[in-house]
Amino acid sequence: MRVNLHPVYATTKVVCACGNTFETRSTKDSIRLDICSACHPFFTGQQKLVDTAGRVERFEKRFKSTGGRTVVRKTAAAKPSRKMPAVGTKPAKKGVLTTAPRKAEEKPAGKKGGAKPSKGAPAGKAPATVSPS
Repeated sequence: MRVNLHPVYATTKVVCACGNTFETRSTKDSIRLDICSACHPFFTGQQKLVDTAGRVERFEKRFKSTGGRTVVRKTAAAKPSRKMPAVGTKPAKKGVLTTAPRKAEEKPAGKKGGAKPSKGAPAGKAPATVSPS
């Protein structure tokens, strides 16, 4: 093994912003924390409800104005809707207008379902047989 390859793993003192300290092992000399298990609301059970941008007040204001009843909103004036194709369907294929002549389709030469001729023999002729003498 190489010498002096790994860092020193020693006992380290951890200090939290609340004043709590404890020891652990680390490659750093000291560790400073903003929040630890002694002051975190999840571990202490002291959850704080934070009102973000007055959401509770806005809800209470709307609730008081309606008296707790459900309000039916008026629908907007009916606008003619554009028909959209259904999702997953392909639009109809349009033909291409061209003045170019159509290419004639070539049919493969040979018989249907017949035996294929050997590589050396021409198509349509049986291979010559040689009689032993």
